[in-house]
Amino acid sequence: MKTFWLVLLIASATSLGLLLLRKQAPKGSLTRFGIHLVVSAMALYALNFSGWVTGWYVPLNPVTIGTVAVLGLPGIGLVLGLQSMLLV
Repeated sequence: MKTFWLVLLIASATSLGLLLLRKQAPKGSLTRFGIHLVVSAMALYALNFSGWVTGWYVPLNPVTIGTVAVLGLPGIGLVLGLQSMLLV
């Protein structure tokens, strides 16, 4: 089962990378994405250490921060859902 999720993750990351490389990015998009990364890291830090959600811990690493930066608030739910599904 874990092999399936790993293959799915690699395939989706590769297709996302190809999509980002092919499309022309407008000016300022890299700066805006950087700001989203910083805000996402701060939100995950606040979630982990504020006690809002007890019993859950979202690790601060590039994958989780990038997921939350791209998807926003639903990204936090996605990371928590994946943790509960894969770590059971």
